[in-house]
Amino acid sequence: MKLDELKPAMPKETRTRVGRGVGSGLGKTSGRGHKGQKARSGGGVRRGFEGGQTPLYRRLPKRGFTNIHAKNYTEVTLTMLNKSEATDVSAETLLKEGIIRKENDGIVVLGTGKLEKKLNVRAVKFTKSAKEKIEALGGKAEVI
Repeated sequence: MKLDELKPAMPKETRTRVGRGVGSGLGKTSGRGHKGQKARSGGGVRRGFEGGQTPLYRRLPKRGFTNIHAKNYTEVTLTMLNKSEATDVSAETLLKEGIIRKENDGIVVLGTGKLEKKLNVRAVKFTKSAKEKIEALGGKAEVI
């Protein structure tokens, strides 16, 4: 291998050169058309601008509010818990094993699916059916 034989891993895409003659297809006005706000340098309108007409975001009524104190839990089903190798399951072990992507404000165990092994599960919340199914196999459902 020589220095002049090196190539980039991804082939570089050549950028379109505008205003380089009529044969290029983007000569003269460079694809901007004739005159007008969008043809000027620095021209253009802000996002949501509708030419002076009252924009959609101002026409629609505002409803509801966002609760800044709301908790965002990660939902974990019993089927997902079956995939875990650990016997003591917590948010950290599920993250490490790649079963969940994010912990958020903690995990909630849902009773969806069927549990096939005895597990000690630590979570912020459990549904009634999830707790019953875990304890039916001799495991523990610990609220943290």
